Amino acid sequence: MIALDALAWILTLGGLAFVITGSSGLLRLPDLFTRLHAAGMTDTMGAGLLLAGMAAHVVRGIFDGDTELWMVLVRLVLVYLFLFFTSPIASHALARAALDAGVRPWRSGDDGMTSAGAAESDEPSQGGDDADQGEAR
Repeated sequence: MIALDALAWILTLGGLAFVITGSSGLLRLPDLFTRLHAAGMTDTMGAGLLLAGMAAHVVRGIFDGDTELWMVLVRLVLVYLFLFFTSPIASHALARAALDAGVRPWRSGDDGMTSAGAAESDEPSQGGDDADQGEAR
């Protein structure tokens, strides 16, 4: 039983690490597409490992003789399967919709502008410079 407890803790802490890493990626990454990657990692790996940790804890309860926990285990597996299949599909659909709407992926030479309006234009804005000079005068 100590091995199942240790496995549950390892899986839970691994899931927590993925959730924290993915959450920081949502805050720090430069555009929609890279943030979708972070969100997908959080959903698939973070939640998956957390659910696996919970499943290991439930299996320990089943070994201890609590037979009512079988349905909890089945539900955890079904939730994991749902996340495993829907998260990548949702990320792909959002990325495809963004590409169809004209949002361009960020490139390493970009100036950090992440808004859709700034990403649509290839040419630098001429009016913005004039407006800035007018305010400075």
